[in-house]
Amino acid sequence: MDELKNQAEVEVEGIHVWATPRSLSTSLMYSFAQRDDIEVLDEPLYATFLRVTGFDRPYREEVLSKMEPDGNKVVNDIILGPGRKKYRFCKHMAKQRVPGLPIDLMKTGKHVILTRNPLDILPSFDKVVPPSLLELGLADLVSIYSELSELGRPPPVIDAAELQVDPEATLRGLCEDLDIPFQSTMLKWEAGPKPIDGVWAPWWYETVHKSTGFQPPRKYPMPFPMSLYDVLEQSLPFYNFLRRHVKQTSYLLKSRLPEPDLPVPENEKLLAWVGDEIVPRESAKVSVFDSVVQGGDSVWEGLRVYNGKIFKLDEHLDRLFDSAKALAFNNVPTREGVKEAIFRTLIRNGMFDNSHIRLSLTRGKKVTSGMSPAFNLYGCTLIVLAEWKPPVYDNTSGITLVTATTRRNSPNNLDSKIHHNNLLNNILAKIEGNNANAADAIMLDKDGYVSETNATNIFLVKKGRVLTPHADYCLPGVTRATVMDLVVKEELVLEERRISLSEFHTADEVWTTGTMGELSPVVKIDGRLVGDGKVGPVTRRLQNAYKELTEAWGCPYQPIMKPDNLLQKVVANWQWMSESHGPMMHRWKSFSHRYE
Repeated sequence: MDELKNQAEVEVEGIHVWATPRSLSTSLMYSFAQRDDIEVLDEPLYATFLRVTGFDRPYREEVLSKMEPDGNKVVNDIILGPGRKKYRFCKHMAKQRVPGLPIDLMKTGKHVILTRNPLDILPSFDKVVPPSLLELGLADLVSIYSELSELGRPPPVIDAAELQVDPEATLRGLCEDLDIPFQSTMLKWEAGPKPIDGVWAPWWYETVHKSTGFQPPRKYPMPFPMSLYDVLEQSLPFYNFLRRHVKQTSYLLKSRLPEPDLPVPENEKLLAWVGDEIVPRESAKVSVFDSVVQGGDSVWEGLRVYNGKIFKLDEHLDRLFDSAKALAFNNVPTREGVKEAIFRTLIRNGMFDNSHIRLSLTRGKKVTSGMSPAFNLYGCTLIVLAEWKPPVYDNTSGITLVTATTRRNSPNNLDSKIHHNNLLNNILAKIEGNNANAADAIMLDKDGYVSETNATNIFLVKKGRVLTPHADYCLPGVTRATVMDLVVKEELVLEERRISLSEFHTADEVWTTGTMGELSPVVKIDGRLVGDGKVGPVTRRLQNAYKELTEAWGCPYQPIMKPDNLLQKVVANWQWMSESHGPMMHRWKSFSHRYE
């Protein structure tokens, strides 16, 4: 101690840990106190916080009498003042950063965010202070993270669960982020009170005083006091925001799989409509009680945007509402309400071209888990998912198909004219297509005739005649109907009948149709070339006719925008797409084979 007093004071670099209560912040302080290059301060802003807020504490008067209450003096003289070691570790509760503190506090030193799931904080929090969102300080923690990020200094985020599960790996990662060497002494400390403890230690530190290191988590958690349910509901969104920025993660927090690349990186930041609101991508979730989770009980449509217009919107909505009626949905939103949700979602995302919408309408949330629609008493859930998405197939060179062993559902079991979300029949066929490295898989009906692919309707050309299967086992697609009309307008012969697989093997041309992929040429089926293995003239002719139709027709959705601004937006989107269309198409060729 005398040796430390005799050391000359030098400029120190601050390490500021901003935390919530009960987040192992004291354990982390004890950990850093074991280093030979760090001095520590335990909540130096506490007296300032009590003076400014007037909050009551059992030890309020003792804190105010023993600690400096002037925030400016605390920051300038104590936190940022000279010291005798290279670093100064400052443990802060996020809520203690009251207004009026010097800005240098945030602009200097190194900062860390320490958070913890409020499920684990709240059960033991009310022993000293009645819990509230304000007392937890999670909202303040998010504010601190945002402010530091705006200053160009995004702080590392640690979840207390990481310190419990693997303290050494977490501390090593933190030291790396702080650009300081890890010291093994950080893993252990002596039990009992410490000279560095704040005067509030007798009220808060009983458990940590019994520890000699970071304690592993309980195998099973404590029961949650439901009297604190409202506080939990208020605080979880802030915790979840911070958790997404945790660098060191364990099985407790998320999958061990590496973060995948998105087929279109621009879709990382999207706004989606869920229920009756627009939310960011990571917040776009439905209840675990929703029927789409409970049993795939939902209907859906795929929509595509061209030049500020949604192609065939009314036809798709007709089918959506017909499907909902066939499944006896109750409390269905109005047609105009669904349109408004679609329009608002697209406009909020700035999407006016080269976009695809996955429109879903679930039977809604249940009052309790179970199959019966009698439990659905909240009304339907509407989901509008809009993405930047060019056609998902190679419509220039053509695609390959294989025939699946999985047969298409019969109307005896589940009528394919109901456009429902329970797609396991199709997914099983898609798995076969993926395993064969094909774009999709052809599905046969119970009698062995071709029905459709797992995702699209299908056509063939033989000796100038265009043929497509009856829509008995397959979905009568909107794009299918559009192409059938174009065949007639192009004065080609159209025939709708049962078609065997061998007729597709020996066809002159084959293509598939769907909103996601438009009109996609097929150049190989089950290892056999279609025609000469190149895109045929009828296919090209109908592709061009379809393109002209999409450019001319559709439901506009930009009445709230000025024409000049809309034109600029469309032009900007076209420029963006022209620059990235090539790489986007390359990505989709690989991704669509796996996911579409």
